[in-house]
Amino acid sequence: MIERYSRPAMKKVWSEENKFGKWLEVEIAACEAWAQLGVIPRSAIPKIKLARVNLKRMDEILKETHHDVTAFLNTVAESLGEESRYIHLGMTSSDVMDTALSMQLIEASDILEADIKELTSVLAGMAIKYKHTPMAGRTHGVHAEPITFGLKLALWFEEMNRNRHRLMEARKIIAVGKISGAVGTYATLSPQVEEKACHKLGLAAAPISNQVLQRDRHAQFVTTLAIIASSLEKFATEIRALQKTEVREVEEPFSPGQTGSSAMPHKRNPELCERVCGLARLVRGYSVTSMENITLWHERDISHSSTERIILPDACFALDYSMNVFTSVMKGLNVYPKRMLQNMEITRGLLFSQRVLLALIDKGMSRQSAYKIVQRCAMQTWESNTKKFINLLKADCDVMAVLSVAELEALFDYNYYLRYVDDVFERLGLTGKQWIE
Repeated sequence: MIERYSRPAMKKVWSEENKFGKWLEVEIAACEAWAQLGVIPRSAIPKIKLARVNLKRMDEILKETHHDVTAFLNTVAESLGEESRYIHLGMTSSDVMDTALSMQLIEASDILEADIKELTSVLAGMAIKYKHTPMAGRTHGVHAEPITFGLKLALWFEEMNRNRHRLMEARKIIAVGKISGAVGTYATLSPQVEEKACHKLGLAAAPISNQVLQRDRHAQFVTTLAIIASSLEKFATEIRALQKTEVREVEEPFSPGQTGSSAMPHKRNPELCERVCGLARLVRGYSVTSMENITLWHERDISHSSTERIILPDACFALDYSMNVFTSVMKGLNVYPKRMLQNMEITRGLLFSQRVLLALIDKGMSRQSAYKIVQRCAMQTWESNTKKFINLLKADCDVMAVLSVAELEALFDYNYYLRYVDDVFERLGLTGKQWIE
């Protein structure tokens, strides 16, 4: 597992101490519910609340029982004495495990949401900073029409906003508990025990369950993490492409003393972004496993259990780490506006081909005729390696028959493509000073 790469807060969520602490919280909440219903003496609750889990002792018992919940219950009983007979009353293992797992996933969700907020804030500030910084738009990897670097970042900003909403929805779906007994019929419990206990734990009671909470809930959570990780990969891949030597419009941070290659001292590689891309593949793989876990035999089997012990913490570790890494990349990103302008010029004006096309159509040409004329000059520009597009247009009789030189030259203006940038930013709410450090 990749726990060692995660940050302390997320490590704490998935620690053994927190896991078994949550189990104990569930058990105590159930006892309190029973007490409210008059089944357990209220006088026993203060003592029950003093129950503890001895992890070392639990490991010793586990070697004999080979069942973690019974080992847990035994060590809790040892800390209580007579009142231990009320612990786990009418409950099955999954009542404890699944309900506690939901509590862990909520904690993990809150950490990941904070990660998203931080990254979104960084993207917003940078988008505003580079709102009017022109660069070549690229489709199929080929220069299209000019955009701005700020627009590219604003696009990422809005995508991360959607990811935050997805995470909040996944959190809502997983924020349920079940204390419904061996096969979900409440035969040894009652719906009131479940409702009271879940309310105390900050959860909704699942409307219906069998022996487990249904794994479509967990699958939605993990697939949501996979979507977020895929967004990070998309952003990181763009930075990698823009950092290519022949492009070099942006570059991830490279600190003094850092090395990019053991063989080639000149190397400055986008290794952080590559790390983010690699981890996204891992999380997507976990999403497939989470969907496989939806199908269980009858009221329950444990084919999901072994995988969840890996995929749930690891997916959270990987995404928490990836967002932290990518946020640090964006905070320290080197941006080269002059290089962006130089790169726009390498096709010698071809980025303006649609403006010329539309101008000819506006003068009365058919679209088909105008397209052939503009493409003819554009292909000559591509193949010459030296000739400027505008000069070939000026030398074309069909073009000059309908456009004056002044009209043609006026078409070659980068600012034309920036006319509605402010409108887009206003639509996204990227207008306030709160986004700028």
